[in-house]
Amino acid sequence: MANTMGFRQELTISTQVSDLDKALTWYRDMLGCELLYRVDDLAWAEVTSPIETVRIGLSQVEKPKTSGPVPVWSVDDIAKARSVLESKKVRFDGDTVTIPDMVSLATFFDPDGNAWMLAQSLGSA
Repeated sequence: MANTMGFRQELTISTQVSDLDKALTWYRDMLGCELLYRVDDLAWAEVTSPIETVRIGLSQVEKPKTSGPVPVWSVDDIAKARSVLESKKVRFDGDTVTIPDMVSLATFFDPDGNAWMLAQSLGSA
């Protein structure tokens, strides 16, 4: 695909949260994110993510809207990744779903109900 718009190889996923301090702690403790910067006048912060060129933007609002795209994190071992998050009391949406020879998927939520997903590829590609 041609990059006719000049896209850079970086991405910020912005999500709404009800409490910026609580969200920063959760994303640090649960996903290992580190604070890049915070602008209190805008109720905004950005953190690193498990992927070097992806950042997570946290926007504090009175009533977060938690519907929309669900970011999917590819992992080597979904059972292990899920176990780590479950040991930290992260809430999951049911069991891990497996489509044989394709993928295993597990949806989890941050404290505001924003959905995130783990995915382990089971195919040869």
